[in-house]
Amino acid sequence: MSDLINIAVDAMGGDGSPKKIIDGIIHHNKFNKDIFYKIFGDEKKILNYIDNKLDKNFFQIFHTDKKVESTDSPLEAAKKGKNTSMWLAIESVRNKDSDIVISAGNTGALLVISKLNLKMIENIDKPALSALWPNKKGMSVVLDLGANIECSSKNLVDFSIMGASLYKSLYPEDKANVALLNIGSEELKGNETIKETFQLLNKKKSEDFNFSGYIEGNELMNGNVNVVVSDGFTGNVALKTAEGTANFITSELKNAMTSSILSKISSFLNMSNLKKFKKRLDPRLYNGAIFIGLDSPVVKSHGGTDYIGFSNSLDVCRRIIKGNLIDKIKNNLEI
Repeated sequence: MSDLINIAVDAMGGDGSPKKIIDGIIHHNKFNKDIFYKIFGDEKKILNYIDNKLDKNFFQIFHTDKKVESTDSPLEAAKKGKNTSMWLAIESVRNKDSDIVISAGNTGALLVISKLNLKMIENIDKPALSALWPNKKGMSVVLDLGANIECSSKNLVDFSIMGASLYKSLYPEDKANVALLNIGSEELKGNETIKETFQLLNKKKSEDFNFSGYIEGNELMNGNVNVVVSDGFTGNVALKTAEGTANFITSELKNAMTSSILSKISSFLNMSNLKKFKKRLDPRLYNGAIFIGLDSPVVKSHGGTDYIGFSNSLDVCRRIIKGNLIDKIKNNLEI
């Protein structure tokens, strides 16, 4: 079984854990027999939910009854020491016992504990938080989403390289097209950091990605670029705005479909198209933020997702390792 991908799983993080974590693993295992799950958490609770639904050849439990709470500050989580399920899972990656780590727990704690345990990739100054967004033509990688409020031009160039490498590892058949999120598409628009980054990326040559210049917020979903780069403040505002807009649209559509007998009949007749629309905006299908810049990848599942969402995050882990993300970043940094 040595050829299996080893995923270290914090089973105690997020709402409804460990049940949804174990259900997600069981669901993921049905379609992926190339993964070995190293599960960190309360063994009795975990075994209760596994209930012989998972082949013993595909998992191992590492018991601890200590966990990082959602209310813990990053400092409090770090002070809890090395016996929490989150810390032990990350430590498994540091010790090269696992290939990648995933947690649905406290985001701030995950970032801090990851940085305490894992080294930075050489020549990368700051790690970034990235995620997958749907667009009209497929998917986009967007970063940074809040790990770094202030960034230099070098940081943004590094994020561009890491984002392009991530996209290429997830979608090996496509070429990454990188753009900087800005207030306009003209070269003179934006602050000095953005303009300096533009010049640096214009000079950079890579077989793995093209630099497409600037992109404005209203073009993020067009699909003309598939890697969007910004500082953490701007990226987080864009993320929350996109989430809020999606929730508003689905809520208003639901109200319109149920406002009268005629609208309900119309909705019934269009049920197939409405299901396609709902699936396209289903956040569970895009679950899994990636903390990149460290010498081992760290995946953050949304704490409020269900087992389907967690299963999709596990698949992000699988694709990252199969796509050799860390090697791609290192190779692109050398160009």
